Amino acid sequence: MTLKLGVPSKGRLMEKTFDWFAQHGIRLSRSASDREYAGVVDGIEGVALVLLSAGEMPRELAQGRIHFGVTGTDLIEEKLPLWEQQVEPVRTLGFGFADLVLAVPKAWVDVDTLEDLDAVAASFRQTHDMRLRIATKYHRLVREYLRHGGVADYALVDSQGATEGTVANETAEAIADISSSGETLRANHLKVLSDGPILRSQATLWRSRVAETDDAERATASKLLNALAAD
Repeated sequence: MTLKLGVPSKGRLMEKTFDWFAQHGIRLSRSASDREYAGVVDGIEGVALVLLSAGEMPRELAQGRIHFGVTGTDLIEEKLPLWEQQVEPVRTLGFGFADLVLAVPKAWVDVDTLEDLDAVAASFRQTHDMRLRIATKYHRLVREYLRHGGVADYALVDSQGATEGTVANETAEAIADISSSGETLRANHLKVLSDGPILRSQATLWRSRVAETDDAERATASKLLNALAAD
């Protein structure tokens, strides 16, 4: 068997991951055909490169189909309720920074905290006979955050497109989404609540706790980790 390393399959996250490994003496490259979701690892023997979407990475790690994988903290904690039992962080990679934030319309001048949001949500339900809608892709993390914050009268609306546009489109009253610079939020006349982000995320190398390994693979994993430990 071969040790399997999962890396994002496209975009800047793939490029930056390739660069980060190259800085540690390990060269990653795609197969000749861009349609093949596999690649080559030079600089260490016994490692196979598997190209996956960042969203697929948590599942593949949790099911032990790959041994290591690069993805954001946000996706691991959202998609794996028992993530600490299934995966462990190896290294943060120093890029892909983003915060999962809760944002409301700027016009809501009296809403700055979760306590304010809870009051508005209760009033909204009384006035409109429906729960205040929050659009998000991160249902588990947002629900837990709001529970700890004491917000009760809300409904999460699934968003798989441009979440920031749901308020303007009147399909939601607030949003919870990943934000790097905040520019998109500002462009959509939204503001982040002052309680702080739901989660701070960055690209991270994760190791599967459940993937089976033989003696040769464990030796390869040790070599890989030693190479990546050097700054």
